[in-house]
This record gives sequence, structure tokens and C-alpha cells, in this order.
Amino acid sequence: MDLHDFKDVAENYDRYLEVMYADVDKHENFQEFYLNLAREYGKGGVVDIACGTGAVLLYLAARGINIDGTDLSDEMCKVAKSKASSMGLNLNIFPSDMTVFDSGRKYSLAIIARSGFMHLPTQELQIAALKNINKQLLPGGILTFNTFDPWPPMQAEQMRCSPSDYSFRLEYVNKDGYREKIYNAISYNPLSQQMFGNWKFETLDDKGNIIDVRIRPLLMRQTSRYEIKLLANLCGFEVVDIYRGYNGDKEDLNDISSAEKYRSNLIWILKKV
Repeated sequence: MDLHDFKDVAENYDRYLEVMYADVDKHENFQEFYLNLAREYGKGGVVDIACGTGAVLLYLAARGINIDGTDLSDEMCKVAKSKASSMGLNLNIFPSDMTVFDSGRKYSLAIIARSGFMHLPTQELQIAALKNINKQLLPGGILTFNTFDPWPPMQAEQMRCSPSDYSFRLEYVNKDGYREKIYNAISYNPLSQQMFGNWKFETLDDKGNIIDVRIRPLLMRQTSRYEIKLLANLCGFEVVDIYRGYNGDKEDLNDISSAEKYRSNLIWILKKV
């Protein structure tokens, strides 16, 4: 199992992401970015893959976009469905693996927001996902997903860490009104290109005493921009654009220096050929 498969993580996901993205991991214009993509490319229907609790899915649906949602985690889908119902939205949200999902319809735009694609831990699974998504797209359909440039100094630091070398990440208030502290312990294997480790959740009472501890596993794969381009071509896509973050700044695929300069979230725009 992975971090997002757990009920407690799904139920508190929105709460701790709000804190996480408020400071270090800022995601300005995150939802607006995908709304603009949907208006440009989504006239034949949109699917939000790895939709999580619906941050993109519900934002787009509330603005009139014809969109379905799917996620590997049944718990995440349950939260998204509950939120959709509370908003008066009747959406097709279903649990499925992105390597095999098939809703019975085709789409002109497929979105994998945030780190969804990076949670495919092997190249074989990445290829299977890309090929399957290609099948679910209409001719000329668009796929967008995120990666980041692997950063050797960070990789070297992670290689020295064990899955129990925890460092504090953030504090937030959980769904039951208790303060919780989150700690990360992330290692890196250069051969598999995998980040692996654990998240630790500590629940505190009113006096600051720890009353519950939960350990949840994490497994992700780092993929270079050059490998992504090769995988895209192999699986029937061409790279149309790469954005550096959500503010519309485009990236030069061949500018090696930009990886060191920006160390940014890369948003890929691929077209089915």
C-alpha cells in the first residue's frame, strides 16, 4: 500500500495539503492552470486521473467542464464523491489503476495533477499507464502530468537517510480537531530511481501529549526530462509544451542549465499522435 491508500490519510488530505502548499510548496494558480487547459483542450471531455479528493476535479466541474475522475485509492474516491455530493455535483468518480482504467468513453484531455504520475514506481508501470491513457484519448487528445528535475544534491542527501530518519514537515489540525505533526523519512535508490520511506503522523492532545502515532509508506520514482520525452515517443505522444510551475512560464526542454537554475515543478503537455 501507498500513503494515499489509507482512510486516515484520505480524510485529512485536504487539511494538511492546505498547510503544505501555503508556504514552501506554493501552488499559486494551481486550479486556474488546469481550468485554462480544460477550456482549450477539453471540449471532448476531461478525465482527472489520480484525482485524489477532487481539488482539480471539483473545481473544473463546478465551472461547467465535462469531467470524470478516477484514483487508485478507493478511500480518496470516497472523499471526492462526498465532496461532489455536498456541492450538488453528479460526477462519475471511480477507483481504478491508471495502467488499466477504461470508463467506456474517450476524452480530449487527461489530467494527472501534482505528483500522481511519479507514484508509478517503475518504468514498466509508467509505460503501461502512458499506453493505456493514449487508448482513452480521442485522436489528437492531450495528456498533462507533473514531474520535477531530479536534483543530485538532494538525492545524495536522501541516499544517506534510512526510512526511519524522520524530519519535521508540518503541523495541522485534523478532521477531529486535534493537532497533528507530520514527519518525513525519505531515502533514494539511484539504481531504481525510487524515493521510498515513510510519513509519520503524531496526534496530540490539548496538553501536547502524543496520543496516537501512525506510520504510512511512500514510494515514488524520479524521472528525468529526457527519459520522459523518450517514454512519450515510445507510447504514442509528442511533447507540445513544458511549463515551469502554474504561472504560464514555458520551459526549454534542451536547456540543461534551467534544471539547476529553477529546480521547479515541470508540467508536461503531451499530444496523442
